Amino acid sequence: MVAWNQYKLEAQERGALALEVYVVHSTPAAEMEVIKQNLPEHLKYQRQLEADGLLMLAGPLSSAEGEEMNGTGFIVYRATSLEHATQLAQDDPMHQSNARSFAVKRWLINEGSFNLSVKLAAQSVGF
Repeated sequence: MVAWNQYKLEAQERGALALEVYVVHSTPAAEMEVIKQNLPEHLKYQRQLEADGLLMLAGPLSSAEGEEMNGTGFIVYRATSLEHATQLAQDDPMHQSNARSFAVKRWLINEGSFNLSVKLAAQSVGF
């Protein structure tokens, strides 16, 4: 194994972006009804983090078959450290209520691309 910070330096030296963000894997810890009850406060919290520039991406995941929504989700934070990201996840009303549990990991974004299309009059976003 290689130490995380050493790997990050090596990635930068190779010319990779080496953008460090934090991924939260949020999993159900209660019945779906409890998750739904906590959804409004969770979304309010997410909107505030987005406004503060700390929330990069968030949303639910499907079941393995891709046919059901089971309450699992990913959240990607632009935090200052793993500890900061963990605190952001702990402060999420969904996690505070024990409706979902979570695990936080560092993610080093090195490769890939995306296009973004925003059509104001059509009120659409393509990603």
